Amino acid sequence: MNWLSQILSIAVFNLRSIPARLGAALSAVIGIAGVVAVLTGVLAIAAGFRKVMTVSGSEDTAIVLRAGSDNEMNSGLSREEARLIAEAPGVLRTAEGPAASSELFVIIDIPKRSTGTDANVPLRGVSSAAYNVRGNMEMVQGRRFEAGKNEVIVGVGAARAFRGLDAGSQLKIGPDTWTITGIFTSGGGIAESEIWTDAAVLQSAYKRPDGFQSVYVRLESEAAFTGFKDALTSNPQLQIKTTTLAEHYAEQSSGTSGFITGIGIFIAVLMAFGALFGALNTMYSAVSARTREIATLRAIGFGRGPVIVSVLVESLILALAGGVLGAGLAWLAFDGYQAATMNFQTFSQVTFAFAVTPALLFTAILTASVLGLVGGLFPAIRAARMPIASALREV
Repeated sequence: MNWLSQILSIAVFNLRSIPARLGAALSAVIGIAGVVAVLTGVLAIAAGFRKVMTVSGSEDTAIVLRAGSDNEMNSGLSREEARLIAEAPGVLRTAEGPAASSELFVIIDIPKRSTGTDANVPLRGVSSAAYNVRGNMEMVQGRRFEAGKNEVIVGVGAARAFRGLDAGSQLKIGPDTWTITGIFTSGGGIAESEIWTDAAVLQSAYKRPDGFQSVYVRLESEAAFTGFKDALTSNPQLQIKTTTLAEHYAEQSSGTSGFITGIGIFIAVLMAFGALFGALNTMYSAVSARTREIATLRAIGFGRGPVIVSVLVESLILALAGGVLGAGLAWLAFDGYQAATMNFQTFSQVTFAFAVTPALLFTAILTASVLGLVGGLFPAIRAARMPIASALREV
């Protein structure tokens, strides 16, 4: 009888005996399923947040901030600086003029629909070129705001997550009242978490008549970015920082997604210890219940190696069952779930959908496999080292 046949024979024998130990086996499966579900669910938050940030980015679109700024909140540009940026080489020219939008970014408090507690919601003042710069804006309700009027449009994510942002409603901001003229989408990007209005009106409302915080620019092509950046950085009239929109949003998402991922891994590790002890207990019980059977197999010629591998196979199969169960539950419960969280760079809310990606499911199954192998290793070694003579005498 060859080594592989021995492994197969003992593994089949072990699996057939699982119904006799159903309670312990289910305990291990459910414990591992819990670890996998929690890990997948928390990592799906980070993946969803990262997705909504990165889908907004584009290599042929640039954002210009004041030198030394890492986000729009602590940036500041004058009207003259904004004009020089819009006239730089590489900027796409359209019939309406340069595809450059000088923008103002402020935070307002609006209650969440779910809890009623106030949250920081971005209010962005944009120029008429903003629609050409973003390129993926689409009104799904109502119309765009009119320049010069106290009118706003709201992203679908913000309208879904916060109270009073329905089309046709009135929005009170400080002493002023603004009419919500429509709801827009932006291909699932971060703009869907924002409220947009005319930059000139917002400047007047916040008494910033000559100030912007950023300039968004659509370039002629991806290759035009280097020339555009060089022209700005070599201009002594400008002290600015220029990045592609893809790079900017990658930087903006790193802190929050890293924090969420760290929490998820920490919680999963704590739960994994409990699941691991459950798996160890299950496999030790399995080995103890089959002491004489294992000794008999050893006595008739089965080697220690096949005994070890067969116990590991049983533990791995139980773990994979838990992994598949946990991953499936996480996918059903979390994939596409709508939520909002804080962007630690701007301290504003970002609405997004949990994303249970194939990579996350693979990570979940791999985690379950590792727990199964570790949980079965020591019981397998115990089974292989069991003295044949004394084991045969056990009742």
